[in-house]
Formats: sequence, C-alpha cells, structure tokens
Amino acid sequence: MVTTIQLNESVKNALDRMKSNKETYEEVIINLMKIAEKFKREQEDLLIEGCKVMAEESLKINKEWEAVDADIDWEWNDNGAKKRRHSAR
Repeated sequence: MVTTIQLNESVKNALDRMKSNKETYEEVIINLMKIAEKFKREQEDLLIEGCKVMAEESLKINKEWEAVDADIDWEWNDNGAKKRRHSAR
C-alpha cells in the first residue's frame, strides 16, 4: 500500500538536498530513520557505560567507608540509633 504525505516546501527542499539522483524520497526517509535509530542506540550504550562507571566508583567509596566503620566502636542507644562510643585505636 502506498500512502501520500504532504510536506512543506522547505522540508521537500531539504530532502532534495539529501537525496542522490536515483534515490527516492522514501529511501532518504528510511536512511534518516536508520541514522536516528543508530544514534539512539549509541546514546543508550553511553548511558549504560556511564552508569557502570558510577557504580564502580560507588563500590570503591563504600569499601573505603567500610574500613572506617570497622575502626569505630559503635553502640546502640535506647531509641535504636547507632552512635559512636569511642575509637578502637
């Protein structure tokens, strides 16, 4: 099935500049859609990679604080809150 669409003259002119002599408007639009999809996948991959780096940094920071936490002698007060009694050093 073929569908006709209406375009503003400026859009048609932009598509004309993008297409080669034998390329159809449909081919130009499909190529643009492929480029957009590739860009979207690349952005998602970058976001995932950034989250992985942040998670690794967070784990490093947690491990550093675990060492500090292990050095401190904690006690629990009557309302269930943890408080520092004194240093184990």
